[in-house]
Amino acid sequence: MRNLFAGRDFDREVIILWVRRYLRFKLSVRDLVEMMAERGLDLAHTTILRWVWRYAPEFIKRWNRFGKAAGRSWRVDETYIKVRGQWTYLYRAIDKAGQTVDFRLSKRRDVGAAKAFFHKAIRHERRPPHIITLDGYAASHRAVREMQNDGLLPRSTRLRSSKYLNNLIEQDHRGIKSRTRPMLGFKNFSSAAITIAGVELLRRIHKDQFFLSRLRLKDQAAPALWNAVLAA
Repeated sequence: MRNLFAGRDFDREVIILWVRRYLRFKLSVRDLVEMMAERGLDLAHTTILRWVWRYAPEFIKRWNRFGKAAGRSWRVDETYIKVRGQWTYLYRAIDKAGQTVDFRLSKRRDVGAAKAFFHKAIRHERRPPHIITLDGYAASHRAVREMQNDGLLPRSTRLRSSKYLNNLIEQDHRGIKSRTRPMLGFKNFSSAAITIAGVELLRRIHKDQFFLSRLRLKDQAAPALWNAVLAA
């Protein structure tokens, strides 16, 4: 972990703390700069953004080593995220208990984008779902059927459409949208994808979707947990 933060002007604990706060709480980057100034830390808002883009992918990779598998009844839906003044589509899935399965930011909302999301989710979970619940959007239904015909999804996977059952994921979207709203949009697609992935990681941590028992950190505060996970 020492090499991960080598050459930085600030200590590892400072970088981890402020990246974590930016991804977790409903604060703008300028709010964080003001909070840091109150602690005697003089930092440009662009520095925090560079930290996020540099370290969020590494944090995700290291936390994922401890990830729990989600359930196999998936609720799948898309929500909207504005990037450079244009709407993009955030595909997301949770299980029936509300645990995050996976997500994917896409420039398009079509059959190809839905297939790409399902490929990513299955690869992440290392197993296909038993049930997929969608809304009425035809492209997502077609994507599932074509993947079953191509052998990429088991034919035993049940596909259903239920607005009522998908209320759960529509409620879950709020946790992401409430965090991205203070960010006031993204300048480019790649930075949006990285930042949203970091936000999703902090949501999964909040939902207790990681096995940390082997680290023997019961009742430890967040900084100790983060240091242990990143160093493991």
